Amino acid sequence: MANKLTINVDPRVVAAAKKYAAASGRSVSQLVESYLAALTAPSSTTAPPPQLARWRGSMSGIDVDDHKEWLVHKYGA
Repeated sequence: MANKLTINVDPRVVAAAKKYAAASGRSVSQLVESYLAALTAPSSTTAPPPQLARWRGSMSGIDVDDHKEWLVHKYGA
């Protein structure tokens, strides 16, 4: 049996989490449980969250040195 957990969260975050959960066919409780399980699991056996995998994929095919040069140009040294 699951334990009940009470947390305080910004109402905008709750609304966005509910939309995300509904779109992914999961409950907010399932999302929170999955995140907490991933966060507290030993790092050697934990796969990165799907969001991180997507972010990593967004950089595929980009030359790291070119990206660093662009960042220096944009934000300064």
